[in-house]
Amino acid sequence: MTKLLVIETSPRGERSVSRAMTSRFISTWQVAHPHGTVMRRDLADAPPGFIDAEWLQAYFTPQPQQTAEMRETLRLSDALVAELLDADHLVIATPVYNYNVPAALKSWVDHIVRKGITLGFDGAPLVHGKRATLLIASGASYGADSPIRERDIATRWLQLVLGIIGIADVSVVAGGGAKAVDLGAMTMAAFVDAHEADVVKAAQ
Repeated sequence: MTKLLVIETSPRGERSVSRAMTSRFISTWQVAHPHGTVMRRDLADAPPGFIDAEWLQAYFTPQPQQTAEMRETLRLSDALVAELLDADHLVIATPVYNYNVPAALKSWVDHIVRKGITLGFDGAPLVHGKRATLLIASGASYGADSPIRERDIATRWLQLVLGIIGIADVSVVAGGGAKAVDLGAMTMAAFVDAHEADVVKAAQ
């Protein structure tokens, strides 16, 4: 049974373009995978804590030597990693803030890049056989002809991180120009419709 893990980050609820893109993706994916299961992790609703000294102390302590308190410190991180490893297809849906991802998504990444679990101690990737799709809503457009294409840090960073842990098959649905929805120049439905072909292709 194919498993889809969806990571959502926008705090805007029904006004979120990335969430609207996610809804379209999931419905399309379910048609293509009628027996598949969908797991959802909403980072806006329950953001993972930032990495701190206590977390790092637990992380760098060999597992046999970890105290009960250390294991509790790593409990959420362990759960996030388990979700990732259990999935066949990862979807990360995110807005772009100041050219990069929201802090909650950065924190999620910090929790799932784990030496000895998703990344080898020698730097070799340990996550294999998985796909990923990035659903990115940005106010600006960063297409091939965009004069500010080099500012598309969010996409490149996510691709880099996923590649480091072993997920090289990454599709990108670039929802550039999403500010048109906020400005009332385009309806949410029309904006999502404009990306239908990319969503369908990524959801197969």
